This record gives sequence, C-alpha cells and structure tokens, in this order.
Amino acid sequence: MTCGCLAGVLLLKLFDSRRILIGAATGALSCLSLALFGPDSISVIAFPLIGLFASVMWPILISLALNSVAEYHGSFTGILATGIMGGAVIPAVTGQIADHFGLKTGLLLLYVTFGYVFSVGFWAKPLINNATLRHN
Repeated sequence: MTCGCLAGVLLLKLFDSRRILIGAATGALSCLSLALFGPDSISVIAFPLIGLFASVMWPILISLALNSVAEYHGSFTGILATGIMGGAVIPAVTGQIADHFGLKTGLLLLYVTFGYVFSVGFWAKPLINNATLRHN
C-alpha cells in the first residue's frame, strides 16, 4: 500500500490525475486477467500487482471526486466514506459467488469494480487540474 501510494504521489507530479487513474485501472484489469487466466507462475506475481495498482488508484479517486464538486465538501466526504463499505461488501459477495460457482468465477466481479474506476478517469471533470512539473 505504501509503495503504491508513494508511486501515485510521484506520478501526480508528472501526469494528469485522470490519466493516472486510467493507467492504474488498466494495470489492475490486466493483472487480474493474467492472475485468473494465466499460468500459476504468472498468477503469483499478478495478484500482488493488483493490490499495488489499487493502492495507486484509491487516493487519486478520492482526490478527483472531491475536486469535482464546488461546495458541500463535508457532506460529499461522508458519502465517499460510506462508499468504503464496498470494501466490506464486495469481498462478501465475491465469497458467496465463489461458494456457488468457484473462486475464479467469484473474482470476475472485480472486473466490474475496476471497470467502474476506469470509467471515472474519463468522465471526471475536476474543477482544478493537478499541478505537474510540466505545467507549473
């Protein structure tokens, strides 16, 4: 988590936050595909990389969300914090699917969650773009 968050902060100084979010989501989706459908030797590497990409996405997603509303930041932060419950609900749903259809099928649900994060990179409209070394 620490490595991913640090990488995200460094990348924010070089690239637009939406591009980083799209790139991290693409990386997570690619690693998920490799982990689920690749050989065991690749899965052992791909699963931890999914976590690395997710840790890059999390702070950027929150930042983009807060930067996309002009007022009521406190209320909006509460809504975002409530959304963290997805971190508790999705694994439970994944487990239920896995119990009935197998773990690989259960983990397919992650395509939906990472796909949604991927889409945010395209439709987010930040009020202020993050300052990069190129555009200061």
